[in-house]
Amino acid sequence: MCLGIPGRVLSVHDDAGLRMATVDFGGVRREVCLEYTPGASVDEYVIVHVGFAITTVDEQEARRTLDVLRAMGDAVAGELGEPLPAGDAARMRLSRDAALSGPGPTARPEEGRSAP
Repeated sequence: MCLGIPGRVLSVHDDAGLRMATVDFGGVRREVCLEYTPGASVDEYVIVHVGFAITTVDEQEARRTLDVLRAMGDAVAGELGEPLPAGDAARMRLSRDAALSGPGPTARPEEGRSAP
């Protein structure tokens, strides 16, 4: 599977004549080549495939796509080498769901079983 993952450009620098950037993918940072997106600059969002920024996107589209990719955890981990951290929206959903469902299994272990 080939994924293009959105990330925010944190810094831009030259590396042996190539325009490179440090890009943040919702908490995971990677070095990315910007040669195919010469107009990309700091604080803009780019779609990255195999280490190359291939296009720019607006922040709203980048966040929406990251939320979808977080739901596809294994595919993203395969592309980035590690999973995306839970985003603010995902953390809020988890907190809300936990509050609605009440105490989890660690609150009172069943007899003969220990809490994780």
